Amino acid sequence: MFTYLFVFFLLAMVIAKLWLAVRQVRYVAQHRGAVPAQFAATIALSDHQRAADYTIARTRLGVWETLAQGVLLLAWTLLGGLQWLHVGVIEWLGQGILAQVVLVGAVLVISGIVDLPFAYIRQFVIEQRFGFNRMTLGLFIADLLKSALVGVILGVPLLLAVLWLMTQAGQWWWLYAWAVWVAFNLVVLVLYPTVIAPLFNKFEPLNDEALKARIEALMKRCGFAAKGLFVMDGSRRSAHGNAYFTGFGAAKRIVFFDTLLSRLSPTEVEAVLAHELGHFKHRHVLKRIVVTFALSLVFLALLGWLSGRTWFYIQLGVMPSLTGSNAGLALVLFFLVLPVFGFFFSPLGSLSSRRHEFQADAFAAQQTGATDLVNALVKLYQDNASTLTPDPLYTAFYYSHPPASQRIDRLLSHA
Repeated sequence: MFTYLFVFFLLAMVIAKLWLAVRQVRYVAQHRGAVPAQFAATIALSDHQRAADYTIARTRLGVWETLAQGVLLLAWTLLGGLQWLHVGVIEWLGQGILAQVVLVGAVLVISGIVDLPFAYIRQFVIEQRFGFNRMTLGLFIADLLKSALVGVILGVPLLLAVLWLMTQAGQWWWLYAWAVWVAFNLVVLVLYPTVIAPLFNKFEPLNDEALKARIEALMKRCGFAAKGLFVMDGSRRSAHGNAYFTGFGAAKRIVFFDTLLSRLSPTEVEAVLAHELGHFKHRHVLKRIVVTFALSLVFLALLGWLSGRTWFYIQLGVMPSLTGSNAGLALVLFFLVLPVFGFFFSPLGSLSSRRHEFQADAFAAQQTGATDLVNALVKLYQDNASTLTPDPLYTAFYYSHPPASQRIDRLLSHA
């Protein structure tokens, strides 16, 4: 029965993703011919049409990506790919923990190779066509190698710890593994701003004294303390602009893309930062971390139960070892099939995220005034070629931020 259930949900997920993509393309194309009335005075028709074409191009690429990922998942499971790889690794390395690490790593590498052409097309075809790409092929390859190296340095010790717990810690291994997972994520949150992020980008202190004074006054009003204000060389890779908080606890810092600072006025930059401070004030980051940790505990408990069930392996196309550990095999299978069953719950996460964005917008409107944030958002939507007319159902599934019209209507109600 589990085989049929898996196939049903896999087909349902793929069909739903394709249907949502078709809806998005059709809806955006239908509204391409005219700028929505509330933006008619600020966004040119040519910019609106460029955003529509950009959205359609990315969505169509996503269709092919969905199909490729669906075929790959089927190949890993019911078509015997994982079984073939599992047998080959055991014949090569035996049934020790090294073989399990290699199995997990091989699956990640092969899946990454399948995803690589889509990443290349997204960066060097679509982003290039619409004038956003500033990345060279050399930098693209360097980023891949650095990401792989960071993944190995951080991921292998974590994987070894989890696999060891699965084989040596008894029936409650999943609880100990959860504690290791939580500690690992907290360490990464602390290390990311000062160790990991500088491997990919340059960060320089904000040297605009007037803007710096304005931002520090805002942070003082909001009761926010940070280790510093930094400008990141985002323009080295893309013309897109952004700002974000990074770090955890006393290691928090504020980062602006240089592309953002070059486009927005000081009052608009302050409004964007006030929005980010709204997330801090409402404890959105902490709430998301707590929810993530709680869900990971549930998933690990489920994995702990499934890993001891022979049918879990057999009905997904894999024959488990009867003499050695199946820890690596269980990990791979579980995290391959989990998104299939979790996809239809994704609107819940998107809805929660959009509510957080509305709350952060309202906070920013109180601290700096709604007009400045509206002006900043219009520029960001324009510069990033974000469509003003997404399909409502597509938005419900995928959008972590509310559509432009909804955000600006809410903000203007605060003005």
